[in-house]
Amino acid sequence: MQQEQASPAVQKRVRDSFDRQGLMSHLGARLAHIGPGRVHIVLPGRPEVTQQHGYIHAGATSAIADSAGGYAALTLFDEDSEVLTVEYKINLLAPAAGDHLEAIGTVLKPGRTLTVCQLEVYGVQADGARKLVANGQQTLIRVSRNAG
Repeated sequence: MQQEQASPAVQKRVRDSFDRQGLMSHLGARLAHIGPGRVHIVLPGRPEVTQQHGYIHAGATSAIADSAGGYAALTLFDEDSEVLTVEYKINLLAPAAGDHLEAIGTVLKPGRTLTVCQLEVYGVQADGARKLVANGQQTLIRVSRNAG
């Protein structure tokens, strides 16, 4: 299934911002898709991101979901805007197992100030089988890039 890609300028802005995130780098996460209002982040399963039972930790699962939603919102805003998470709720539906996790952030309602996103995280097996392991909703605030 071919997905719509964001413009090259938007993709660069999102990639540059993502590359400045120490946590995403620390976790080993990477951007897999940048489309208008939709971003996918992949987190490889490795011992450093697991909890005591061998599943990928809820903190890592939540972190990639939060970032996927934030970047999905950012794709819809001009270059002078940034986003910050105001709140999010995530339901952990199944143990986060698999070759990797894929978090998908999708904008449900963009706004001048607040934007609402849907968050989904799938456990993906080496053979491509996918299972929804977490879902949630997020509210983001749009801020000026120069605000600090």
